[in-house]
This record gives sequence, structure tokens and C-alpha cells, in this order.
Amino acid sequence: MSPKHVEQMYDALIVGAGAAGLSAALGLLRSERIAQMTQEGRAPKILVVSKLQPLRSHTGSAEGGIAASLGNVSEDDWHWHYYDTVKGGDWLVDQDAAKLLAQEAPVTVINLERSGVAFSRTADGHIAQRKFGGHTAHFGQQPVPRAAYAADRIGHQILHTLWQQCIAQGVEFAEEWYVTDLVLDERHERVEGVVAYDTHTGKVHALHARNVLLATGGAGRLFHTTSNSWDLTGDGMALTLEAGLQLEDSEFVQFHPTGLAHTGILISEAARAEGGVLRNSDGEAFMQRYAPGHADLAARDVVSRSIMAEIDAGRGVADPKDPQGPRDCVWLDMTGIDPEHMHAVLPQVVETIEDYAGIDPTKDYVPVKPTAHYTMGGIPITTDGEVYTWADGARHKVTGLYAAGECSCVSVHGANRLGGNSLLDACLFGQRAGAAVAARIADSHAVASPDDNAVAAEDPSQDAVETTAQTRRTELAGLLKPTGQAGENTGSEASSQPQTLQDDNAYQLLADLGSAMERALAVRCNHDSIAEALQLVNEDFAERARALHTHSDSTAFNQEVTAIWEVRHLLELAKAMLRATDARHESRGSLKRTDYPDRDDKQYLAHSMVASTGTVAWQPVHILDMPPQAREY
Repeated sequence: MSPKHVEQMYDALIVGAGAAGLSAALGLLRSERIAQMTQEGRAPKILVVSKLQPLRSHTGSAEGGIAASLGNVSEDDWHWHYYDTVKGGDWLVDQDAAKLLAQEAPVTVINLERSGVAFSRTADGHIAQRKFGGHTAHFGQQPVPRAAYAADRIGHQILHTLWQQCIAQGVEFAEEWYVTDLVLDERHERVEGVVAYDTHTGKVHALHARNVLLATGGAGRLFHTTSNSWDLTGDGMALTLEAGLQLEDSEFVQFHPTGLAHTGILISEAARAEGGVLRNSDGEAFMQRYAPGHADLAARDVVSRSIMAEIDAGRGVADPKDPQGPRDCVWLDMTGIDPEHMHAVLPQVVETIEDYAGIDPTKDYVPVKPTAHYTMGGIPITTDGEVYTWADGARHKVTGLYAAGECSCVSVHGANRLGGNSLLDACLFGQRAGAAVAARIADSHAVASPDDNAVAAEDPSQDAVETTAQTRRTELAGLLKPTGQAGENTGSEASSQPQTLQDDNAYQLLADLGSAMERALAVRCNHDSIAEALQLVNEDFAERARALHTHSDSTAFNQEVTAIWEVRHLLELAKAMLRATDARHESRGSLKRTDYPDRDDKQYLAHSMVASTGTVAWQPVHILDMPPQAREY
């Protein structure tokens, strides 16, 4: 589905159609002021741009639950959720944002239910909740069920519900359009619009907008082994860097403890919440040694590092599909779960294990290993979704630019995200960002009439979007001509290229980048591993990326075009992530530096703010009422 025509000026462009983007669209359109303007015939012009059909967004793969202290359990209270979120993030969490997250979680979940999300139910009719890693009561003394679930398909339920509500609201989508550029004014103080490539037609569009909201998801494709959809290529983060802005805390990448053997496919934390146990090659339930009391339901970074410690100590196991291969997995033992209960509450987990491992989890142990799962850092935003830069000890907002979801960083996750908080973050802060855009539209009367459009089209300040679009059109024409045909690659220049560059392709480069980043940063790292990856990214990979071209000159449905732009985005993001990681000389949360094994609050109780130039600034963490303390499980 594509728009029937492209407006000369949009009041709001939302880039991304997962939980965050759809929540933002609904937050905007459900605003009382926007509803009134619509009734008066002054409806704002809004477009949601997505590189996927919305129901293919990665939100649909979320399995375990959405966190909220609903009052269904007498021991639970939003204060415990707040505390657990701060502790889980190893005190790098902005506490004003975390408090807001915990306080507004119940109404967020209840509103999702009222919109149509079919949560699982308790016997007495309440929304069912299960225990999740790091979620406790009484300051960490007692694990508590806080993750509201729908079997193990909560993301699917939420995504479909939000999409249906957007359709009911008449939201217009530009599906399978890939955004190549975020355009700001010359001083990087105001958004101008975006440039997007329509994969259906091969046409490059200049989309002018008074407000742009980025909700493009994470960057799991940076790593070879990932639970993420391969479409999560860090586009929004890279667009922000390329536009001259910063990323916050990009060094913190969560590796989920239980990826299925060497596929990376997620085995939900719900499997351990329902009674699954991690075992080493000796059959020992080893998590009790690393996290007494919490054991298999400790925070994800703790469990991932514990698994790697067992593997490093020689107590790992091989993937049964490759028994002579490396012993780099451990067992997930689900045999203690009643089979009927397992099929009732973990149907997708069971199906995944049976289909991709050929194992019956009711009878056999399942091989698992950590898999890249979530990017805690991202585009720096306020609690209203406003994008800002950090300079001279202050935040400087970019007028009209917003972000939400995994591509952003409101810093509710700090150095490590708790399970169940990602869907909550996307829905809650997506809605808030949409409401903030609505308020800006209403306050500025920025609803375009036909006369306004004519003025906007002639406004010299808008030329930057069309100029950028024209540059992309020229680049696209070059990409569509195989080496030896494009003007810049003919003659002696083409013949002097190494054969490997002429035969290269975006997919091979994506694979090589993923392997390099995994060697450099997966679960643990040090200066040498970072430096090795940086050299590859800056030299060999950069040269290969510049030489890429398509192997077909078709403009319509040419997936190789977007793959080339995706890998270039990932390379931009990889450089920033590696620079930020190298600058933080400590271990905290998901970041384990073997050369700096301890947390250092004196120097690094601060958010890294990295630019595309590689420079890193430091922004203080917002501490309200929980001073940093030792983080133990």
C-alpha cells in the first residue's frame, strides 16, 4: 500500500510501523486538539513510512510479556518496578524516566487491553502475569510475576491490535519505502524532512515535513548471531549520525542468554519463567552459583556472562546438529515443565524448537547460547520523545524531530534492559511522542492548507530535501549499473579494481561485518578486539561498501539496492558503537570489558554521546532518589 499522491508538505512523518511508530500515530490522532481540528475540516497531513508491511515489523516476534505492576499480585507495586529497572540498568538509568515508565505501565497495559490485545487470563479473570528476570518485590528480595502475557505471542497481539486501530483511524501508510536520508537545516537545529526510496517503483521521493518521528527499531543485524529480524539494520540511528547528531550509550548491546544453538532464534525468557533450567555439560544447574536466589531469572546480562563463563571453563556442550563442532552452548532443560502446560503457555517456543532444532523439549535438553537481542542506546530523547544534542553541558533540542522505541534512548534501560520493558518502552513513549507532536501541530497551527502548500514548495529553506533527493537519484543510477558500465567505474579505474571488489555483494559484506562485530563485542570485549574491528570497518569494509553495485538494473523490487544502503548504515553505526565502547573504561551492565573489569562510578556514571566523527562527550545520569549501589542478584 502506497499513498495515492505525495503531499508537498506533511505535518508529521512517522518512520517505522512497529509498536513505537503505531503507538505514536495513535497518540497523535487521539489527541483531543487534533480530533477537534479534524472535525473542523483541518485534519493534519500525516504519513507513516515503513520499509516493511507493518504486520511484518519485528514487534510481532516479541514472546514473553510486557511489564507492569497491575495490582494482581499483592506483593507488587510500581515502586518495585521502578527500583528493579534502575538496578537492572546498573544505575546508568535516568531515574525520572524510569519512574515515569513504572508509574504509567499499568494504564499502558490496560489501554492495550481495551484496544483489543487478548491477554492470557487467570482463573478469576485478571490479566495473567509471569515472573521475568530481575523483576522483584521488596528491593530485590522476592521474584514477582510482573510480565503480562498472551501465551508466548504478546508482540504479535500488540502489533496486530495497534495496526487495526491505526486502520480504523484512517492512517495513511507508505509501505516498503526505505528512508535513505534525514534532512535538517544547515545549523542542525530544525528538521526539514526525509528522502525515501519506493521499492515498488524505484522512485526516490523528497518528503518535506514540519515534524519527523523516527521509530525504526534496533540494530541486531550488526551481529552474526541475532534474535532480531534481518531487517533491523540500525537505520534510524545511522540516519541521525549522518545528519550530524549524536547517539547516546550506543556501547550497550544486550545479548539474550537463550538463542537456539547457532541459529540465534530466540527461546523466550518465558521458558525459564515457567520452570526451564540452564545446565552445563555436567548436568549442573549452574545459575545458582552465579545468582543465588534468582538463579535462571537473574538479569539477562548476568545470565549471558554466566553462560560464557561455563563455556570458557570447558563445561559447554556442542550443538547436537554438529556434534563434532565447538562446545559453545549450554543446555536449557524444560523437561520439568508439565507437557500440557508447556504447550498451553509456550506454544511458539515449542514449535520453534521442534522446527529448527528437531528436538522435543518435553523430553530432551535444548542447546542455547547468547544471541544479540536489543540495543539499549540510541537517539537521545526527552520523555516526550524530543531529539536533542548534548553540548556545553546542556541539551539542545532539534525542532520538530522526535524518536521512540528501540532506535531511541530515553535511558530507561541504562546499561541493561529488563525483560518486558521493551514493549512497554515502545508503547508508552511512542504514545507520548505522538502526543507531543500533536501538541506542536496544534500550538503552531501547522496544518497545511492548499495555499500553505504552495508557499512551502517555494520556500528556499525546503530546498535541502529536494537537493538531497536528487543526490540519491544520481547515486541510485550508478548503483543500478554493474561495474564496468557505470561512468565512475569504466576504463582503467574499473580494470584496476581487485577482482574481489568487482565480485562482492552487500549480503557478503553484511555477513562479514556481523562476524567481525561478534568477535569484537559479543558479551565481552577489550581494547584489542575493538581496535581490530575498527580497522576492518574503517578500511577494508569501507572500501568494499563504496564499490558495491547491484547485479540487476531493474528499478522495481530490487532488494539489493536497499541492502547496499543498509550495510552502509550499519557500517556508520558500527564505527560509532566501537568508538563509544572504546571510550568507556569500565564494565557495567551488558558491557563487560576484560581489560577494565570493574564498574567506575567516579569516571563513568555518565551517558556517552558519540558523533559520526568519533568524538565522545559525557552527559550526567539523572539521579533522583536511588544513589548507586552494588548490583547483585
